[in-house]
Amino acid sequence: MLNIYEQVDTNKRKSIVIMVGFTVFIVAVAWILSEALGYDPSVAGWALVLSGLMSLGGYYYSDKIILTLSSARPASQEKDFDFYTVAENLCIAAQLPLPKLYVIEDTAMNAFATGRDPQHAVVVATRGLLDKLERTELEGVVAHELSHIRNYDIRVMALVTVLVGVVTLLSDWFLRASFWGGGRRRGDREGQISALIAVAGVILALLSPLIANLVKLAVSRSREFLADASGVGLTKFPQGLESALAKLALDKEPLEVANKATAHLYITNPLKNKHNAIGWFAGLFMTHPPIEERIAALKEMQ
Repeated sequence: MLNIYEQVDTNKRKSIVIMVGFTVFIVAVAWILSEALGYDPSVAGWALVLSGLMSLGGYYYSDKIILTLSSARPASQEKDFDFYTVAENLCIAAQLPLPKLYVIEDTAMNAFATGRDPQHAVVVATRGLLDKLERTELEGVVAHELSHIRNYDIRVMALVTVLVGVVTLLSDWFLRASFWGGGRRRGDREGQISALIAVAGVILALLSPLIANLVKLAVSRSREFLADASGVGLTKFPQGLESALAKLALDKEPLEVANKATAHLYITNPLKNKHNAIGWFAGLFMTHPPIEERIAALKEMQ
């Protein structure tokens, strides 16, 4: 049985392994696609750099974009007293600056954190969550979101999203370039090896965006377990988050302002789509770990 701190360390190691593997995968994709087209590998390197620069704008303004998409309004200390005071108290305990607090006027129950670092962070809760949770349950949810901020999960997920975009752009570039004939081929490109690399390049170009998105979902699921454990480390009361997750599991109302691009940000899947398939394969496509598994992990910390 793992204690809180062991659970946090385990999930941190899992996230690091996934991120390193993702980076190696992108480098491999760039090299194979360059070889398949007959381009110098440096061309793929420049494509990676350009894609990264294009994504920086989205990285720095992601919080404003997401708040606009979510139709969130600033929280009021008078109207949202529990939300405001719970966040203040937990920030003091976590030695974090108080993030900007926002509310989505929707009766569905959910919450998320976003921003690029603790100094530019935002925590958002729905009206349904604020109205239906007891204070100790709300503490568990807010502690979970503050843990995303303290653990820099918001930055990790922004980075992963950028990497997914890079893979998608590289694949699209390869397919378009191959359609127009590719780059200039050198003399030693003839023969069976060149043909095999070209076939591998086409297959990889078609599959790599799917693989990249699966990696993004895996990172998202891993960071949810980490935030659960870290949040309990703040409140010292696993039952609060456990009870909140149980209520969230019973809430069948989808959040209207959520979409597939932002679903991974929330504490539970806001789209409420169910997977009929059972087993590890269905789990690969989930934005969040099953709530039952998260509650079981919390019970082990008690």
